[in-house]
Amino acid sequence: MNAAATPRSVGAGFAAGPPQGETAPSGGSAAHEVASVGAVDKTLALGLLSDMLRIRRMEEKAAELYGQQKIRGFLHLYIGEEAVAAGAVRALQAQDNVVATYREHGHALLRGLGMDVIMAEMYGKQQGCSRGRGGSMHLFDRQRRFFGGQAIVGAGLPLAAGLALADRMQGREALTACFFGEGAVAEGAFHEAMNLAVLWHLPVLFCCENNLYAMGTALARSESQTELCVKAASYGMATRKVDGMDVVAVHQAVQQATQQVRSDGPMFLELATYRFRAHSMFDPELYRDKSEIEAWKTRGPIHTFSARLKAQGTLTEQEFLALDSAAQAEVDAAVAFAEAGSWEPLEDLLRDVTTPTPEAQSCATGRGVS
Repeated sequence: MNAAATPRSVGAGFAAGPPQGETAPSGGSAAHEVASVGAVDKTLALGLLSDMLRIRRMEEKAAELYGQQKIRGFLHLYIGEEAVAAGAVRALQAQDNVVATYREHGHALLRGLGMDVIMAEMYGKQQGCSRGRGGSMHLFDRQRRFFGGQAIVGAGLPLAAGLALADRMQGREALTACFFGEGAVAEGAFHEAMNLAVLWHLPVLFCCENNLYAMGTALARSESQTELCVKAASYGMATRKVDGMDVVAVHQAVQQATQQVRSDGPMFLELATYRFRAHSMFDPELYRDKSEIEAWKTRGPIHTFSARLKAQGTLTEQEFLALDSAAQAEVDAAVAFAEAGSWEPLEDLLRDVTTPTPEAQSCATGRGVS
């Protein structure tokens, strides 16, 4: 394994990922961490498990469809990171805003966008949530306050600050949850957003999904300061590190963080996670060893959580299979919906791209131009 790519410590008590030949630890006890937790309410537990299964099965199918050239362009899969979206989104309220990255399929799904319209969007069909114009990286639903899907690294950070400022000015009781990868921490937009959020006391929850690689570059190769909470704390912001492979730890951390944000202003969460697939479907993955990936898979969020629930007597094998079957059925229905969808007509290609001239508007309405 490349020394620069060795998973670093994320706090006393547990490692962000197991080095070769070591067993993945289960959790820590440092005061600033949220690590592995005990039993949870069965309804919540099954909901969290179902959420992760829905993401996993949808993403696996998307990879298959990409290989068949049904999905084109860029495709960034969330496989391995499901605990972050599942734990976090369930802790938000309906009036809250969500801003995500180009690896946003899971966040969109759990925010309430139908798997059918997500799949149609990835197909490029006009029945998609962005009418087929955005594709995988640009999922959007204003009604559910899901504001992308950003293809540019760090682009969602100033947007999140702007949404929070707008809510403040309009008197809306809402916060903005902004998801981004650790690579965005190197962008100027990150520092500008941190500064303004603290300066203006904006209700933003910054959720950094640290999967250790900004595309193909290990964090230690690009950042002199790899403790991301230190960067956020330098702006006077409350911070917390979380085991992002533990869905309950994420859920509890985000629940607590939303209370902090609603009452005391912005907060930064570093969610230590890992993607099991390549950065994108074009990534040859030459920057990390297969043994590193296999070591991280021992901490896979779905099988570790389901095993824990079974050990606690909260989940039976039959219940697990039923949840998995339901997720697969939802995927099959979504694919059928996308397959049956239609392409945008040629005459509509300039719709919402150019502003109609006054003459064109008058012809459309049947009124003359004065």
